Amino acid sequence: MRETEAHDAGVVAKSYPAGPGWVVEARGELDQDTLAPLEDALTEAAGAHPVVVLDAAAITFGDSSFLNMLLRLHRTTTLRVAAPGDQLTRLFQLTGADTVLSLHADVRDALAAPA
Repeated sequence: MRETEAHDAGVVAKSYPAGPGWVVEARGELDQDTLAPLEDALTEAAGAHPVVVLDAAAITFGDSSFLNMLLRLHRTTTLRVAAPGDQLTRLFQLTGADTVLSLHADVRDALAAPA
């Protein structure tokens, strides 16, 4: 994998190696119409790295298709979600996904978490 930085309006802002894994920064609204680039980036990272961190700090909205994608990836790799905002935190709490997904305050905490 190579480090990337997007300068357009895409949902994947940046991806880069960090510590034991790979970080993918996402942004904006994530639903069935916008999700594909993020799913591709996370899936590619999962195939090449033992730990994948989704930096969710700039995600403003996530729907059920976003949640389902995270749960699918969680089954195939060590996925950690860093800095989910209020809307995502509420989504995770309401669905019980907060008891399944590995949620962290920020990217540094996600990378430092024990396996």
